[in-house]
Amino acid sequence: MSDAKIVFDHIHLISDDPEATASWYADMLGGEIASVAELRGAPQYRVLFDGVIILVRGRRPGEEPDPALDKRKYANGYLHGPQLGTDHFGFRVTGDLDEYCDALKKKGATFSVEPHEFVPGVRIAYVEAPEGVHIEFVHVNR
Repeated sequence: MSDAKIVFDHIHLISDDPEATASWYADMLGGEIASVAELRGAPQYRVLFDGVIILVRGRRPGEEPDPALDKRKYANGYLHGPQLGTDHFGFRVTGDLDEYCDALKKKGATFSVEPHEFVPGVRIAYVEAPEGVHIEFVHVNR
């Protein structure tokens, strides 16, 4: 039996404007742009959070990625029209979720789902990030 195991490493995003996208994650959510490098013909930014790395890179020469599905609809706090593959990613929020979301709104963030109780003891909200990415914020009352 192998002794190999896995641990989470990163989220990888492709952007038409990787500098602006990386700056959004740093400025809006409090990440730190730790490095910028050119890899295989495209700029790549490493944005660090506590326990998570978000890699944001530009298009590589000759690459034509499909645009994100950013026209999805939300109603009553639930996603309608999910996309195949990665639908969203989430951050756990410690402290007051509503205050955190209010602070993001003051910075200009757009919420597709306002903070609400998803199930007893769990509050969630969704913010729209660049390139059609959706981020869920989760607060578990424990």
